[in-house]
Amino acid sequence: MDESNITPNTSNQQLVLNGDNESATALLEKQARRRDNLRDVTFLEYMTVGILCFVNLINYMDRFTVAGVLGDVKQEFQIGDDMAGLLQTVFVVAYMVFAPIFGYLGDRYSRRNIMAFGVALWSLTTFMGSFLRNYSWFAVFRGLVGIGEASYSTIAPTIISDLFVGNVRTKMLALFYFAIPVGSGMGYIVGSLTGAVAGDWRWGLRVTPFLGAIAVGLILWPMQDPERGQAEESQIKATSYREDLQSLIKNRSFMMSTLAFTCVAFVTGALAWWGPQYIYLGLTLQPDVDITIERLSLMFGVVTMVAGLLGVPLGAWLGTALVKRWPRSHPVICGVGLLLSAPALTLALLLCEGYFYLPFVLIFIGQLSLNLNWAIVADMSMYVVIPPRRSTAEAFQILISHMFGDAGSPYLVGVISESLKRSLSPDPAEEPSQTVQFRSLQYALFVTCFVEVIGGVFFLLTSLYIVRDKQKVDRAIAVTSKII
Repeated sequence: MDESNITPNTSNQQLVLNGDNESATALLEKQARRRDNLRDVTFLEYMTVGILCFVNLINYMDRFTVAGVLGDVKQEFQIGDDMAGLLQTVFVVAYMVFAPIFGYLGDRYSRRNIMAFGVALWSLTTFMGSFLRNYSWFAVFRGLVGIGEASYSTIAPTIISDLFVGNVRTKMLALFYFAIPVGSGMGYIVGSLTGAVAGDWRWGLRVTPFLGAIAVGLILWPMQDPERGQAEESQIKATSYREDLQSLIKNRSFMMSTLAFTCVAFVTGALAWWGPQYIYLGLTLQPDVDITIERLSLMFGVVTMVAGLLGVPLGAWLGTALVKRWPRSHPVICGVGLLLSAPALTLALLLCEGYFYLPFVLIFIGQLSLNLNWAIVADMSMYVVIPPRRSTAEAFQILISHMFGDAGSPYLVGVISESLKRSLSPDPAEEPSQTVQFRSLQYALFVTCFVEVIGGVFFLLTSLYIVRDKQKVDRAIAVTSKII
């Protein structure tokens, strides 16, 4: 069902829906002005956003703790790059497969209870997995962690969208997604530092579960679970799951931005998993450089955090400043960010063998440009989809972006790297030299730079349809809102 068809059968509402009458236009403009006025935000709403940000922070801390100690994991389980990459792939596959289930439930049942269940699940399985000594069982528990995280990531943005509208929503979503790069960076830091202090990398996995237990209590008690469409005063009712999916597939802005975000997920998944390992190999090839993988993970985590601290709010600020004067600015900002990130990351990969600090500077620039899109993509996904369909839309985007993005990119890079090691080694039967390991991983990571360019093109294509699709949603909400 298309958004434009969701309307009661009254003459005034039909005027708004068709948009071909001065009265209809005036009514839409009046409603838009009313919703854009900043209302007083209650303490409970601020607290709800704070809780969601806290949980998102530890969510991504948990996700990338293993990446911070990947060298130790490979050594203990005696695995190569391909099986190390498979650990993240198992996590993401479980995450994306269960996202549509939680999306369906999130549009129809208590979002508070669903999220509390998910946080409890991933906290418990992370803690239990830290005691496992068998690679296969460790991989299985990483998959269970992915199931728990799917419930939270699918639903949390829709709660923010139901509490706020306009520029306030953009700022709150920016705050929420601000936790992704910061949490990812903290994951590297917590994993490497805790493992180094305890003398066992497994202790790095035992930090976030305790924070997760606190998060469950916060979700169940003070957090708000608003009515769907509350901020927009929408009275649109939920439709069938089949109609939801049909509408999303026909929504060009949503589909184009989803394909673009898939490229973002591909790049971030591969770089987050293999970045520290690659830089470590490059730096250790340089003479007079003495560095450990723990220190390198710490440095990489700090760069990731700072890039997120600056990039996410910068993207939200640019989007808020430009969108009123240039309605197509949101996808253009995202596209330009990816097209700027690609050459920066390419140079970082090329110069890692000969320089110490310059690769970190270039990685910072690449991640800063990449982080411009986090809050904006979420905002676009919300305002081109009607309120009772947003959890399903978020789940659909998670499914597509992870299925063709970071579900396979860590494993794909690992497989390409292992294959190149055999090709580049003088004697395939012998252990590849450190130079061969570095070169193989370098060539494999070049794939991410090409994918970034493709993602930038998809975002620019989104700008062709974004205004029309947003107007469809505004009209659908207008004909069912309390103002009428």
